[in-house]
Amino acid sequence: MSKALDRIYIRDLRLRCIVGIYPEERTNKQDVLINVTMWCDLQRAAETDQIEDTVNYKFVKKGIAALVEGSDYLLIERMAGAIADLCLKEKGVEQVQVTVDKPGALRFARSVAVEITRSRHGSHDE
Repeated sequence: MSKALDRIYIRDLRLRCIVGIYPEERTNKQDVLINVTMWCDLQRAAETDQIEDTVNYKFVKKGIAALVEGSDYLLIERMAGAIADLCLKEKGVEQVQVTVDKPGALRFARSVAVEITRSRHGSHDE
């Protein structure tokens, strides 16, 4: 990761999509809850107060929504990876952490989730 320690968060983005391996999951849309942390250098934006100097998180959110709502992934792991790839295409995003929750996936559990971290330079932090 670069010197940037600044972060932009997209928290609790609730979307509906086809995801899962069981027949009922392949025909009925279900909720997923997505959280994204993007590491980037926000110093210039803090100085200039200009959208051009930061990551446009509204644009990122719309991209995530289009990706997820139009998808039919079998695994939330794959969904998380695709979201990370989308975020890393944004200028200035050096690293991203994506959490995808699938509420109600397991009986007696509020949710099942995966969390992945990817960086522009290909290393994975655990």
